[in-house]
Amino acid sequence: MRVLEYFGADNRIYWLEQIGKSDWSAGQYLYRLLSQDTISQVAGDGPMVMLLADGEELVSFCTYAEKDDISPTELTPWIGFVYTFPKYRGHRHIQKLFDAVENMAKAENVAALYISTDHVGLYEKYGFEFYAMMTDVRGEPSRVYRKKLI
Repeated sequence: MRVLEYFGADNRIYWLEQIGKSDWSAGQYLYRLLSQDTISQVAGDGPMVMLLADGEELVSFCTYAEKDDISPTELTPWIGFVYTFPKYRGHRHIQKLFDAVENMAKAENVAALYISTDHVGLYEKYGFEFYAMMTDVRGEPSRVYRKKLI
C-alpha cells in the first residue's frame, strides 16, 4: 500500500473518480468540493487530501487542513473526511494516513491535530483523546478529539 496526496498525484481525475465511489455523504461532498475546485472555501488555505492506495484501488482517504466543520474556532489543523472503503475496514489501514499527516504536522512544528466526529471509541484507537463538545457548521453538537504531537 502507498500513500499519495491528491493534488500531487499523477492521475488526479482517476483518484477523484475513486473518491466519488464513496458511499458516505461526506465523501460525496468532498468529491463535489474537489470537482468544483472549491475545497479551500471550506477547508482553508492549502488543504491536502491524503489517499491510501492498494495498487490502483483506493483504500482510504482523509484531509489535512486548516479548517473542518467546527466553526468558528481557533483550533487548527484538522484531519477531516476520514473514510475507509467497506472491504478494507477493520484492519486499521487509516493509521498509514494518520502517520503521514502526523509526520507532516511535526515537520511544521504543529502542537496538536484535531478531528470532529460523532464516533465514540474509534479515534481513541489512534491516540486521539476527547477534547470538547463543540457545535459544527450545521448547528449540531460534535465531539472534538485532539492528538498532541509536541
